[in-house]
Amino acid sequence: MGNCLSSQTADDQSLLNDSDGVSLPGDPPPPYQDREPVPVYHPTPSQTRLATQLTEEEQVRIAQRLGLIQHLPKGRYDPGSGPPEKKPKECVICMLDFVGGDPLRFLPCMHVYHMECIDTWLMRSFTCPSCMEPVDAALLSSYETSRTDGVTDR
Repeated sequence: MGNCLSSQTADDQSLLNDSDGVSLPGDPPPPYQDREPVPVYHPTPSQTRLATQLTEEEQVRIAQRLGLIQHLPKGRYDPGSGPPEKKPKECVICMLDFVGGDPLRFLPCMHVYHMECIDTWLMRSFTCPSCMEPVDAALLSSYETSRTDGVTDR
């Protein structure tokens, strides 16, 4: 009787150790840590809330902000183009030097940042971190100008 239990325990142990994480039908779902995290947004610079806790008005405001950010010009850092003395050398948000091929985003005030850094910044505050110029006013005016340039009165 003792031998039967010890061999089953060894088999159970090997099954646990060799598990590849695939669950069978009827098994409980994987732990919550494996799930995608709920995004965190900043309705105002001093507030932080989960996406599931935002009011409808805040959701609309954040969606508008995301849309405006996506309209900002982007590119890749090319250390070989342009005069080196006028070329930005680092992102003032993360303080890391630009490396060839880094994705960049350009603000209307002509300041340049890593795309990930400035996108996160703009979700909190819609001003340039260098000159504190409001990004949305310049962006909205350029958007309105481009929309009315192609319109003619009849």
